[in-house]
Amino acid sequence: MLVSEIMTANPDAATAQDTVRKVAAMMDEGDYGVVPVVEDGRFIGVVTDRDIAVRAVAQGLGPDTPVSEVMSDDPVCIDPDAEVEEAAELMVEEQIRRLFVTDDDDRLIGVVSLGDIALEDDDELVGDTLEDISED
Repeated sequence: MLVSEIMTANPDAATAQDTVRKVAAMMDEGDYGVVPVVEDGRFIGVVTDRDIAVRAVAQGLGPDTPVSEVMSDDPVCIDPDAEVEEAAELMVEEQIRRLFVTDDDDRLIGVVSLGDIALEDDDELVGDTLEDISED
């Protein structure tokens, strides 16, 4: 099974100029803890609720701080034509529970989570993946 078959297409995204406040509101409204950041359609980073807490609030940065100042700019991506097993292996290797899916031009086209794999793939793969992510 391919990543493109189970991913969530066209996820909400922020721009580098969006404020921490705006991204926090996106997280609240969407009930998620990570938002991809795009610039001119290209995927350039991610901002997590932890980034906001540790890199913004704890450092005394205001809510109008651009997310470019607190985001992680080395996001882990996967090709839509990759096998789901490859996605699971990459999640273990990188100790993450979601991967962003990009095309050949680094454009964000989707996101695949461990939950997506759980819904569509075998339980043993998910159990092993979650166990391996949680170990380290």
